[in-house]
Amino acid sequence: MLPSLNLENVLINLMVALLCGLLVSMVYRFSYQGPNYSATFVQSSVLLSMITALVIMVIGNNLARAFGLVGAMSIIRFRTAVKDTQDIVFIFFALATGMAAGVGLRLVAFAGTIFIGLILLLMAKTNYAAPRKREFLIQFRYQDGEDSTPYMDILRRFCKQHRLVNMQSLGAENLYELSFYVVLKDKDAGTDLIRALDNLSQVSDIRFFYDEEPLK
Repeated sequence: MLPSLNLENVLINLMVALLCGLLVSMVYRFSYQGPNYSATFVQSSVLLSMITALVIMVIGNNLARAFGLVGAMSIIRFRTAVKDTQDIVFIFFALATGMAAGVGLRLVAFAGTIFIGLILLLMAKTNYAAPRKREFLIQFRYQDGEDSTPYMDILRRFCKQHRLVNMQSLGAENLYELSFYVVLKDKDAGTDLIRALDNLSQVSDIRFFYDEEPLK
């Protein structure tokens, strides 16, 4: 049951929604790590919280209003695709805080925003979702000679794991292109690995990839 609304309660609920929306937007700013950061999304999360609170107050306990509002809002078509799953999380975050503020559960709105916001910041700070090991792709050309695979000693020296995923003949006599997935012993040793392979006379055209971005 929603409490009776007057101008004071409406303004207080909207102010709570505003503060919660600002907290949500700040958490987004400091925790987002993707490539599609949007300033308009940050601003929209604040407004979304306030608008949700207003909608909840308009509906109140009136079922007819609820169905009428659903019908009225069904004409809206959102054509912007959400590219990041985290954006969807923050949309629901802002909606939830707005709903709590709209029904007058101000303590729930503040406590929920602070607690969930701290969890999101902690997960971002600790890289909770980061992969446990970084796998790289290294490609190079190898001129086969009398020595048997001298590059293997270098791979064993710098890599905890390595596996051949592709071997292609390039047409020239004994010239091959090799591709290995590797896990480095030291994640910052990619340049040293490239330099060691480059010192081999039989190896050329070295390419080192992570997330499809070449290191060299």
